[in-house]
Order: sequence, then structure tokens, then C-alpha cells
Amino acid sequence: MYCQRCRTPLKADSLLDDLNPAAFDLLAGSTNSKEQQPSLAQIQNVHFPQERKERYERAARSNQSPLHKRTIPAPRDGNPGMSFIEITESQLVASEPTQKTSSTSNVPSKPGISSGKESSLSWAAQRHERLFSILSAHSDTDHPICSECSSMLLSALNAKLNTATRERDAYASFLKQLQQAAAKHKDDEASVKKELERLKAEEQEAFAELLRLEDEKKQLESDLADLEDEEKELEREEQRFWLSRNAFDEQEHAQRVDLEALRQKTAHDQKQYEKLQRTNVYNDTFFISHDGNFGTINGLRLGRLPNIVVEWAEINAAWGQTLLLLQTLAERLSFSFQGYRLRPLGSTSRIEKLEYPQQPPDASSASAARPTNQPVPARVTVLELFNGGPALNRVFQSRRFDQAMVAFLDCLSQLGKHVERTSTSTTRDSGRPGVWRTPSSATNTSNAQPMRLPYVIDGDKIWSRDRPDEAYSIRVGIGLSPDENFTKACKYVLTCCKYLLAHVSNLDSSRPSQS
Repeated sequence: MYCQRCRTPLKADSLLDDLNPAAFDLLAGSTNSKEQQPSLAQIQNVHFPQERKERYERAARSNQSPLHKRTIPAPRDGNPGMSFIEITESQLVASEPTQKTSSTSNVPSKPGISSGKESSLSWAAQRHERLFSILSAHSDTDHPICSECSSMLLSALNAKLNTATRERDAYASFLKQLQQAAAKHKDDEASVKKELERLKAEEQEAFAELLRLEDEKKQLESDLADLEDEEKELEREEQRFWLSRNAFDEQEHAQRVDLEALRQKTAHDQKQYEKLQRTNVYNDTFFISHDGNFGTINGLRLGRLPNIVVEWAEINAAWGQTLLLLQTLAERLSFSFQGYRLRPLGSTSRIEKLEYPQQPPDASSASAARPTNQPVPARVTVLELFNGGPALNRVFQSRRFDQAMVAFLDCLSQLGKHVERTSTSTTRDSGRPGVWRTPSSATNTSNAQPMRLPYVIDGDKIWSRDRPDEAYSIRVGIGLSPDENFTKACKYVLTCCKYLLAHVSNLDSSRPSQS
């Protein structure tokens, strides 16, 4: 035999060999009776359903004893000493009738026991096998086991017993608590019923309140849905408002940009207008100045000196500009020259002298018969206001040039006298020579004096009012002294032209204020 746990070879104890049949049957029968008939106290302590309890009692009254056959395989090392004989269930059941038959006889005998084979080894092995099978069938451990495994098994069973004892104590304590709680519950049953009724009433009230709150919730949800719709409509309206606001802002910005552009343009135009108001077109067109002893107009020198030779082309161009200035001033003042017609042609400018024939006394009747609207024809003499050319023709040309300059002085004198007659409405500003003021800006209109040229002109001579003894002829002479006189006379002529130019500029500047 081998230990069923550690597979250690075992030797049966001599007590099992000396066990008599009565002790064997008692051991087997007590095991069966204990397994088949549990104690009534144990059944009563455990609360099972009635149907289960009846089924258990019917099974306990059954005479068949449950036997479990276990087959223990031989060791793998193939030791022949460890072989054993298997006993089938039919052999075990068949031994019981034999036992009953032998019990009826006077000689006591047991199944499988023969008087001639009591000392045989096979019978002892069979009895040991049956005994171990019965023990293995009624326990969780296979038998036989060695003493060491028995000690270990006993320790494990003691641990289980201690655990079961603790669990039993815990269950008993819990059962006692339940019983006490049940007893207390019976005492408080009346109060519990009242409390239950009160709670039911509160439940009904709470249920009614819940219904009311649910109705109120539905109403609030409906109101919330309406508010949400209103909110969406307000959001759409707000979106339309912001779109229109953005469009308005954009339009306003564009208008502001246009307005700012117009303001800038207006400011620029105003500055340009003021600049143009301050601008004197006559001064810009005819800039009269001086260069040493020479008077200049638009940078052209007018005059000659022995040590400074000025080309006749420059002098002719300067006389052309001067004649153009005199013609412009006359047109501005709406003045017509008597006996002269100006032809400004640049370096070849001319002055046409108009001579009307004298009528005899007997021709008055003939002139009365002539229509009054028919003009009297005049003889035109062309005076060339330029000099130069070949040396042979210079003498004759200088004569015509002198006559043209004398005619120019006569025209300048006529215009100066016209301005003197018509300038009673203006007063000269004593701060700046040649600049004139209107009577509204004058401090005393009763002391207003007419505008006069700064130089006196008489024939071919021109001189200062302060120095009448220093008269200079405009004619071109031969030699040093006449050239110097010619240069000074030309300078005085340009000064008189500048005075007239200042008078006309003052009239133009005072025209908007007078209107």
C-alpha cells in the first residue's frame, strides 16, 4: 500500500489484522448510520423549506448505503510490489446475502471470511481495501495515509474547525441581533404603523405636489419655448439691425471720407485762391527791376553805357516788352491814345502815328454835307521802335528810332495824365511807393490827392519833380554824354511804367472789396 497523498509505501498496522469481524461490521455500520441518519437537532437548527425537508427524510430512510469506488493508479516506476486487486461493486453487494445466510446458521460467519482462509494474505488485503474504500467514500481524503500526512490533515481540519467555530459564533451573534431587532420591532409595530400611515399621507401629498409641479413644469416649458422663439426672433432682428448698422456705418464712413476729401479740396482751393489773389499777374508778366545803372524789364537791360556795351537786340527786346506793357495798361484802364496806335511786335515793335489833315475854311460846307458817321481818313506814319542793322543805314534808322521813343514818351504822358484825372477815388499808400489804397481804407478822404507819375515828361525829355534842372533826353546821341542820358531816361521811363503797373494792380485787388 501507498500513502494517497505523498505516495510513500505503507505497512498496515497489526490492529487491522487482528480486527475481528464484529468490530469490522460495527465500524462499517456506524459509519453508514451516521451518514444516513443526521441528528434531529441539526435538522431543527437549520431552516429548510418543507418540500426539501421531506425529500431529505425519504432519502434518509433508504437502506442502500452510498459506496464510492476510487481507482488509485499504480506508481510509474513499475514496481510489482505495489500492485493491488480491484473489487467490483457486484462482489461487494454479493457478500451481503452470504452474510445473511451464514447468520441463520449456528456458526457465526461474515462475508468473505472462511475458516480455512482466515490466515491468507488475500483476505487481509481485501478487508483492508474495503475498509479504506469505505473511509475514502465518507471523507474528503483518500485512504490510506501516512502518519505525517495524518498530522498535516489533522492540523488542517483543526484550522477549519476553528474557522467554522468563529463563523458559528458570528452567525449566532447575528441571529441574536436579529431576534432582538424582531422583538423590538414587535414592540414598535403600532408606532411604525402610525408612521407608515403618516408617510403614506405625506406620499400622497408629495404625489399631488409632484403632479402640480409637473403641470407647472409643463407650463414653464411652454413659456420657455415661447421665450426661446422670442429670443430667436430678437436675435434675427438684432442681426438685421447690426447688418443695417454696418451698412450705415460704411455709408457714413464713405460720406465722411468724401466730406474730408471735399474739405481738403476746399482748403487747397482756398489756399490756391488766396495765393492767386496775392499773385499779381502784371508783376509776374512784366517784372521791372534794375541792374546797376540799367533799368530792366523781364531781365532785359534798357540803355547803353560806354564801358558796358549792351547789344541792340537786347535793347530792342526790352522796348518791345515795355511797349506791350503800355498797351496792356491802356486796355486795362480803357484808354485810347490820341494820335498814336501801338503795335507791340517783340524786337520789331512799332508805333503808328496818326496825322489828320487840316480842313480849309471853305471846306466846312462840304464837311457838313458828308455823313457824320463816316470817319475822316488819317495819314499813318510808322515809327520803328528798334535800332541796329548795317552801319550805312544806322544813321537814318536812329532817327526813326528816336522819333518812336519820343512817341512812346508822349503815349506814356497821356496815360499818366489820364490816371491823374481818374485817380481821385484812390489814395497812395505812403508806406510802399506805387501801392494805392481805396477811399474806404484811407484815414482822411478829404486830404486825398490824385496819383501822379514820379517823373515829368515834356517832349523828348524826362526829369524828376524834385530836380527839374536835371532833364534827360530819350534820344540816342553820339558820344558818351548822350548815351548816359539815354540810359537814365530809359530807367526813368521804366520807373513810370512800374508806377502805372502798381496803380492797375491796386485797382484789381480792391475790386472784390468794393463790390
